[in-house]
Amino acid sequence: MVVVAMDTNALMMPVELDVRVFDELDRLFGTSDLVTPQAVLDELEKLAADSNGEEGVAASVGSDLATRHCSVVETDASYADDALVELADRGEVDYVVTNDRPLRTRLLDGGCPVVGVRGRNTLAVTAP
Repeated sequence: MVVVAMDTNALMMPVELDVRVFDELDRLFGTSDLVTPQAVLDELEKLAADSNGEEGVAASVGSDLATRHCSVVETDASYADDALVELADRGEVDYVVTNDRPLRTRLLDGGCPVVGVRGRNTLAVTAP
């Protein structure tokens, strides 16, 4: 089964970008195992608590989505981007969903395919 890791901004896409992330992942991969590092959940909770408006709502929704759809995995890294790179470097994930350009570059340079928004509200895979 394909293992897909979710970044903070991926979990916020439904509110911020009107992307049906989980439907799009089903379209791309069929059944997949979704994971997110604890550092991503920590970041979402901090954003939800510290942000007003759309970002706070998106982070709160993202945290709920992660809890419902993803298995939480532990890493040595406390920073979300580092945790995702760690999972990719260890070979524990097949893809990472993110729109974060610096993170995309790090993952692609390390050989991990990245899923990101293409067009208005669809996801596509970028291979290294």
